[in-house]
Amino acid sequence: MKLNGTLFAGIAALALVAPGAAAAQDLRAGVAEDMPELMELYRDLHANPELSFEEHKTAAKLAKRMRDLGFEVTEGVGRTGVVSVMKNGEGPTVLLRADMDGLPVVEQTGLPFASEVVATPASGVTTGVMHACGHDTHMAGFIGAAQQLVDHKDQWQGTLVMVLQPAEELGLGALAMLEDGLYTRFPKPDYALAFHDAAAPAPAGTIGYTPGYALANVDSVDITVKGVGGHGAYPHTTVDPIVLASNMVMQFQTIVSRNSSPLDPAVITVGSFHSGAKHNIISDEAKLQLTVRSYSDESRTLLLDGIRRVARGAAMTAGLPEELMPVVTVEDPYTPSTFNDPDFTQARAAAFRERFGEERVMEWPAVMGGEDFSQFRRAAPDDVESMIFWISGTPAPMLQALKEDGTPLPSLHSPYWAPDAEAVIATGAEALAGAAMDLMPRG
Repeated sequence: MKLNGTLFAGIAALALVAPGAAAAQDLRAGVAEDMPELMELYRDLHANPELSFEEHKTAAKLAKRMRDLGFEVTEGVGRTGVVSVMKNGEGPTVLLRADMDGLPVVEQTGLPFASEVVATPASGVTTGVMHACGHDTHMAGFIGAAQQLVDHKDQWQGTLVMVLQPAEELGLGALAMLEDGLYTRFPKPDYALAFHDAAAPAPAGTIGYTPGYALANVDSVDITVKGVGGHGAYPHTTVDPIVLASNMVMQFQTIVSRNSSPLDPAVITVGSFHSGAKHNIISDEAKLQLTVRSYSDESRTLLLDGIRRVARGAAMTAGLPEELMPVVTVEDPYTPSTFNDPDFTQARAAAFRERFGEERVMEWPAVMGGEDFSQFRRAAPDDVESMIFWISGTPAPMLQALKEDGTPLPSLHSPYWAPDAEAVIATGAEALAGAAMDLMPRG
């Protein structure tokens, strides 16, 4: 083979670096070579999203790719999940995960491959469907990591379990896979890793990590507030559930401000309040919908018990009898908080800094959003060390506008969220593959 001068110089430079650095450069070069194909996959996934537990075409498409790479593939795990296993000698077991579902959002990004998919979710409201949370970048990066781990099988040994998870947006997909035997039908991991794109005020491709609690418990709470209805002109003959529920809404905030420690983040948000149908009629019922966020199990219990106590206390103060006490329903299952094992996370972050450079890896604060990746550690906390990390997908023009005039960034779940997919996918593929290889070194 005849080498041109530039290529020869690159190979010569590679020979002068340390073996670890050479391996890192080799992996990055492999990802770069695969990027045209991965971007084509991304555009296809973006244009053809599917809702939670309906990811049939997505799962089949990606399962075929994993089989073609030589994995032992099982479909239909947890309804629409896919588990791909590759055994490569004795060693640790590493689980890599990507989520597959889109959201009921009408896309407004203006991308030439924007989704035009329309579907009807469980709510019964027909809507557009969009990968507004970037799961398309997660899947493309996941496939990129799989390709590199296959190409570099001579550099790692152990068992690779690659999980394509459904229904993350419902917070139910990981649990469904675990209940369908993820840790009994397939090798139980020693380590679990995933990444998520982020609409962050940082250049695209920046990696953010959070040791300890990284994402919150997410509880959905429904409250039916009962009262005694009547004519709006004669309120003294009624017990007004709107007044009663309004009192509850205000008192709920004292649970956070006066019962919860100021050092323990907690959120109670009333997102929906419905009652009545006419100006001059006092209804006999009001309905509240709350989202409740916390980190520890103890904090979660304190908040939920406080909501029940406040609701009942307000009703008793209004003089309602026992049969008209509020009905408080906490949705089950809920999405538990995501905990990144601190030592494991710091070690992975150090490896990322060595691979990507100090300027591209930084510690970020925890957030009160939810992610059911938490279930993979929670199912076996004594056996599985886990970490989810962020990759900024903020395009350079958006970042520039934020800096120059404060133009806010579109958030995840926004119909305008169009990440710098190339930066997210390339970084995600290299980070996942590199971390797996670090965790499964060849002896």
